[in-house]
Amino acid sequence: MSVTYDFEGQAVLVTGAGGALGGGVVEAFVDGGATVAAADIVDPDDVDLPDGVTYYQGDFTDEDDVAETVEAVVETHGGVDALVNIAGTWQGGTPVDETDVETFDFLFDVNLKTMFLASKHALPHLRESAAGAVVSVSARSSLEGGEGDSVYRASKAGVRLITESIAEENRGEVRANAIMPSVIDTPANREMMPDADHDSWPTPQEIAEVICFLCSDASGVTSGAAVPVYGEA
Repeated sequence: MSVTYDFEGQAVLVTGAGGALGGGVVEAFVDGGATVAAADIVDPDDVDLPDGVTYYQGDFTDEDDVAETVEAVVETHGGVDALVNIAGTWQGGTPVDETDVETFDFLFDVNLKTMFLASKHALPHLRESAAGAVVSVSARSSLEGGEGDSVYRASKAGVRLITESIAEENRGEVRANAIMPSVIDTPANREMMPDADHDSWPTPQEIAEVICFLCSDASGVTSGAAVPVYGEA
């Protein structure tokens, strides 16, 4: 069954837009008629985005950069109706007692601090929207401890918990939900795991459809949820 969404007249800010998932999310919202503001730390020349998308380069671990970007989006597009926090990364391979504090700081900065700062500065504008919504990327692995990637799991658990708090603090004004992927079918993951069953992995486009749903009127009764998007992975 094919599902279409109508985001005409809505401004959507997508962080981490330069990555595979971020790019898929941007395309999905453009297809739905949204005005899309795409943000990432990477150089604009290294980002391939659809026509009509406005790109904002900034470090979303830096509060000044985040504040300036959100205000620029509001000034250019008249507001923010949805925030999609895609910015994030994975690192692992060592047990807790062998993990560098630099890895801890890096993962909490990229996975959690970016989501916190983007939400903090977008929320006042999202409250002014009749459709205000936040969707952030947590992870299936954040639901339990595991071997070798404890800090990643903890940072993604933080995303889920802050999402639940945003939903509670903004009940009736802004909806906030998290998605819970496992392994996503991206070129980088295929290269990292060449012998895995790639057909079992959800694509960025499939996950983007769930994000669109969570930002649409169709999910108007859903807030504070952690939604599985790992398919057969």
